[in-house]
Parts: sequence; C-alpha cells; structure tokens
Amino acid sequence: MQQNFSTATLNKIKYLVGDANQLSRISELPAKKPFDSQIVELLNSVSRVLMSNPKSKAYSDVVTFAFWIRKGSVLKLKERFANEDGELRFGRGVAFHIAPSNVPVNFAYSLVSGLLTGNANVVRVPSKEFEQVKLIADAFNTALEEYKELTGYVLLLRYDRDKEVNDLLSSLADTRIIWGGDETIKALRESEIPPRSTEITFADRFSLSIIDSDKYLALDDKNAFALDFYNDTYFSDQNACTSPRIVVWTGSHIEEAKGVFWEKLHDMVSKKYSFQNIQSVNKLTAVYKAVEAIEGARLVAGKDNLITRISLDGIPKDLMNYRENSGFFFEYDCDDILDIRAVCDDKRCQTIGLLGSTELLKPLFESGVKGIDRIVPIGKTMDFDLIWDGYDLPTMMTRKVVLA
Repeated sequence: MQQNFSTATLNKIKYLVGDANQLSRISELPAKKPFDSQIVELLNSVSRVLMSNPKSKAYSDVVTFAFWIRKGSVLKLKERFANEDGELRFGRGVAFHIAPSNVPVNFAYSLVSGLLTGNANVVRVPSKEFEQVKLIADAFNTALEEYKELTGYVLLLRYDRDKEVNDLLSSLADTRIIWGGDETIKALRESEIPPRSTEITFADRFSLSIIDSDKYLALDDKNAFALDFYNDTYFSDQNACTSPRIVVWTGSHIEEAKGVFWEKLHDMVSKKYSFQNIQSVNKLTAVYKAVEAIEGARLVAGKDNLITRISLDGIPKDLMNYRENSGFFFEYDCDDILDIRAVCDDKRCQTIGLLGSTELLKPLFESGVKGIDRIVPIGKTMDFDLIWDGYDLPTMMTRKVVLA
C-alpha cells in the first residue's frame, strides 16, 4: 500500500535516480536473496555504461568502481560470501544510506553493498555536485531502462541537511547506514528508526602507512609507488578515512629511503595536484599547534607547501587530534613496532597501508590493540570491500531464516 508522505517534505528532495512515487512505495518491494542474478546483471550493465563513457576516463575513482561492479568481479565476491550453512538469507528490506559529503564515489559503494545483500536502497548522495556522482547516477538510469523490474531498488537523492527529511527516510529504514563521521551520526540519531531496524555507523577514523626502507629501495619502479601513495592520500585530499596521515619507517636504510621517496612524491604531487592558498594557511596553523603540543615534534624543511612533514620522537595516543589534510604527514622512524602501539590502540585507527611483511605487525595484535581493521598494500587503501571497518556487511544487512 502506498504510504502518505508530506508534500512539503517530499518537495525538499531532488531525485537523481527514481522519483517520489517510487519512494512512497519502496517498503512494498520484495526482499531479494544476496547476489540476486538480476542485480548482478544490472550492475554489469552499469559497469559497461560507465566504461564506454569517455567522460569516465577523467576520474580514476569512477573507473575503479566500474571495474569493481563488473559481473566477473561480483561473482568472485559471491564465492567469498557464499552461504554454506544451509540456512536462507534475504535482504532486510529498505536500506537508507547517508553518504559522506567529501568522498565523491563512496555513495556508490554503499549502494552496491545494499543491492548485493538483497535490499531496496535510498541513498543520500553528497550535497556537493561532483561530476562523478552525475556519471554514476546517469549510468544507473540508463541501465534501469533495460531492467525495469528493478525500478525502485535504486533511489539516489540529494537534499540539504533537514531533520524532517531524515525523519521520513529513517522511518522507512530496515537498515540505516551512516557514513561521514561523528557529527553526522549524532545528527542522524535524532531521527528514529523502527524498533526492529538495525544501524551501521562509520565514524571518524584515521589511517597510517608503514614503509620498510630496505624493501622500498629495492623497488624497480619507485615512480609507480609514488603514484600509489598519491592515490591513497592526495587523490581525496586526505579526506577519506583510509588516507594515511602517519608515515612510519622501518628497516636499516631509513634516511636514504626518505630522501628518495619524498622527492619522488613531490614530483608526482607537483604534476597532478591543485593546491589552493587556503590550504597553506590551514597547514601552517596545524603545524604550529602540533609542534607546540607534541614533545619532540619538528617541522621538516621542504621545497614548498605541497608536502608538509612533521618528524616525531614518539607517537602519542592523541596524535590524530592534530591532523590536517592536503598533504600533511607525521613521520616516525621505528625500531620497535610496539612504539606505535598507542596510536594503533585508538579505536579510530582503521587502515595500515603497508610496504613490508605483515609479520612485522604481529606484536601489535598480540598486545591486544583495539584499532586496525585493515592491512593492505600501499596504493590499495581506498579499495572497497564488503568487510569494512570491521563490519561484515553481508551478514549485517541480511536476515537469516533458520531451517529446523
């Protein structure tokens, strides 16, 4: 049965995919099984549309997303998350996603997580009109013309921060997925969800990188490594929770490796990155605060403001209270991996981008750190997976039917 929504509230919403009528009927849509074959084909069609669009090639994040949702990739995910316990799983119903405002393509990964787990999806996209958002929304509109039976399972919306709209959309949610940080979570929790609904929150997080100096100097293509690090950091202006903000050096040739690495990265940044004056002001302010507050912290002299490095004698637990974006890095020479335990014990610590052996990190986990959800190669920190921030999304976004 069609639900009655306030016209005034509905008028605050702009639809990139779908319309108000589909929104009002979304709770009527059947829950699907995870990795439904039609959903897999829809995503493959979206992938083809994106890959055939010349405009997509200007955005590596769009190309990466398109590659991730192609049929072959999705079927590999299906193999990983196949239900082998003999029980039935279905989507929980309606998933309401609130995407972060500063990461253009995050909304699309969240949407796909909802689709692959069998849910109908209402997604609030970033308020900023990123070209990537338009490209992906247009691709879904095109693909849905072929898969009309899936109309209503994908609703992409844009609206200003508004409690009335949040109230409305939250009232529909069987699962609410909140990205964007602590303040966003706090604001959304003022809007109630139904009693049997679940909530998944992605709070403020930070990440770091660990580079074995000996392995770095042995790399054949150090320019490629600089590009990998650039994509982890500057591509998102370090706004992504996965973007390393601390560079930890290990090994026996640290100073030599530093000299080569930062020079290669500077060459990369100077060619690819657009730097604004306000970023210089913000970084300078952050330097003053950090150097004053952190014992032994020193600004490392550089060519310009493209890379800001603060050398540390130790890593305090509250280090990330002094973080900044736009190429702002804390740097530490590490003899004992447990020297970084305090910052890794912070529950906000999410990803380690690593060049080196994971064996090095075992003492951290054996010590019982409460942070670190992912360890990935440098260059892969932004690669999305259905296990994220320690959450198993295929489990959390489905309901399990027990067969006695």
